[in-house]
Amino acid sequence: HPVLMLAAVGSGATQFVTYGLGNFAVLFLMREKGMVLGEVAVWYALVLALGMGGGMVVSGRVIDRMTRKSPTGYAIAPAVSLAVAMPFYIAFVWAPTWPLALLLLGVVMVFNYFYLSASVALVQEEVRPNQRVLCGALLLLVMNFIGLGLGPTWVGQASDWFKAQGDANSLQSALYTLTPFYLVAIALFLWLARLLRRQDSRQETYA
Repeated sequence: HPVLMLAAVGSGATQFVTYGLGNFAVLFLMREKGMVLGEVAVWYALVLALGMGGGMVVSGRVIDRMTRKSPTGYAIAPAVSLAVAMPFYIAFVWAPTWPLALLLLGVVMVFNYFYLSASVALVQEEVRPNQRVLCGALLLLVMNFIGLGLGPTWVGQASDWFKAQGDANSLQSALYTLTPFYLVAIALFLWLARLLRRQDSRQETYA
């Protein structure tokens, strides 16, 4: 099913970024931005909770509104949100101080997680009721294989490589290398939007 496959792969590409960042964010904030453990325990945890939680709630409302007229909203919303998140992500990695970095990270967290609400809802919408559990499980399998399986590995290997080249800020350089994967994810969701638009047009024709 090309729609479901694109939703899973696009989500996986997004998780490549989110897991790659998430697994090294604390180390990055402490090593590169000067945070101490006590500050991380309070401020990073707060940004994480508000950013991710807020992103889930806001994305659900936005996607509900966008999909009333067309199912393309399931793909357009993640594509637009990732396009918004990308410059804030670059600024987060660049930020010279940890308070500014955390502020930027909060914005990144909100927009990075639109894809999850959209993809889970799309899969449930696209399949028959007796297929929903299996398809939901397969979605998570593909997403986590790509994102959790490869994202942190990529960042760790990149950091080691930059360090071997004499880079004093090797983890910062490694996190910059996640930026192109934003573009990959955006392209996949735009491709998904095109498929959904075509599928919707065919259904209207048959109706």
